[in-house]
Amino acid sequence: MNLRTKIVALAVAPLLIALVLVALAVRHQEHDLAQRERALIERSYMAQRRSELRSYVDLAVSNLLPLYESGQDDEATRAEALRRLATLNYGDDGYFFVYDMDGNSLMHSRQPELVGQNLWSLRDSHGRFTIQELIKGARDKGGAYVEYEWRKPSSAQMAPKLGYVTALPRWNWMVGTGLYLDDIQSTMDTLDRQMNANVTATLLWIAGIAALCLGVVSAAGVLLNLSEHRTAEAKLRLLARRVVQSQEEERGHLARELHDGTSQTLVSAKLLIESAVESLDRVQQPAPPALGKALQRLNDSLIEVRRISHRLRPALLDTLGLPAALERLGAEFGEEGGIDASIMVEGEPFELSQEAKTAFFRVAQEALTNVHKHARAQQVHIALGFDEETVRLEVSDDGVGFNVEAMQLDPHRGIGLRNMRERMEAIEGQLRMRSGRGHTSIVAEVPARRAKPE
Repeated sequence: MNLRTKIVALAVAPLLIALVLVALAVRHQEHDLAQRERALIERSYMAQRRSELRSYVDLAVSNLLPLYESGQDDEATRAEALRRLATLNYGDDGYFFVYDMDGNSLMHSRQPELVGQNLWSLRDSHGRFTIQELIKGARDKGGAYVEYEWRKPSSAQMAPKLGYVTALPRWNWMVGTGLYLDDIQSTMDTLDRQMNANVTATLLWIAGIAALCLGVVSAAGVLLNLSEHRTAEAKLRLLARRVVQSQEEERGHLARELHDGTSQTLVSAKLLIESAVESLDRVQQPAPPALGKALQRLNDSLIEVRRISHRLRPALLDTLGLPAALERLGAEFGEEGGIDASIMVEGEPFELSQEAKTAFFRVAQEALTNVHKHARAQQVHIALGFDEETVRLEVSDDGVGFNVEAMQLDPHRGIGLRNMRERMEAIEGQLRMRSGRGHTSIVAEVPARRAKPE
């Protein structure tokens, strides 16, 4: 893992941990808040229902008070009281009921089949003695709230119910009513769903913020990577240019040393041998054959040194420019390789920078070397073109050609081609190659603004 990746990781990891902790804290707080709100709503709802039930029972008892306080305890008075209670219904599931203290049902407007039955031993699904608890609350406390299960008239299903009962001691009655609580549970379930939806929405917002932050960090990392890549690429390009400049400077230095040092020494030795031969001729003494051979070897060495000096750094490139240097290169190639080489200059030549001249010359030199070694060509054509947009050099031949793609992929082949491409990229140029049997061309182009001296 490189330093940049470590920096991004160190930036992302604490952010993710913080967001996860925030999400857990939010979920816990919202769950706790939901529970408290549920309990508060439930208490408020139950308090309202209790008050409502007591009001209903008080209203029903007040309706019976004239009969109850009349002092008449005959069956007719009690029957009238039961009739009045039977008419006091409210809603689909709101009704009153009356039991005596022994558990006998005296009046039930929604379930008349229960009237006359003794329900003292009736239990609900939780095992609670429903009627016993109702009677106990009415008798012992004068009025009490009791939770139990009873059949709901509108649905004919068992449902939880909150009842309020009171006693009429002189008649030995328990009078009460109740409200079913399943609607409370439905309301609480709706509230729970809303709370869960709110929690989910909050977590989604946190996840979205996390994704956005990760995107920003990733984008910053990519931009940093691109910036560093561009900086590194610029530094590499500058380094490559400096390496090429150093190479050319060293080549120029060696060329001058060969021309001014070694070449002059060979010339002096040649002159001395020629002077010795002339002296022997004046005294009419034959020169030893070894002197003639030495003189010939000196001439060959002098030609070779001058050729090497010229190939290292042709003086024409610095004095007369690129076209003259290419013409000289083509002429030397034709003389040495036995291949016809022609050069053509298109457009109006203008002064090129030292880097551009050197790059074009080295590309042409490398291309001709490849033709000589591999192409088995009969003709080579060098075209140098100048226009307002680009400077273009094309070297083409009629040889056997080569597989461009395979040559570029093989790391052990095409070193010269890679060198040419790197030289052109160093001056913001490009190199294109096309090859087939009978025709191969290498084209090097550089924008005119980049090729001109600064």
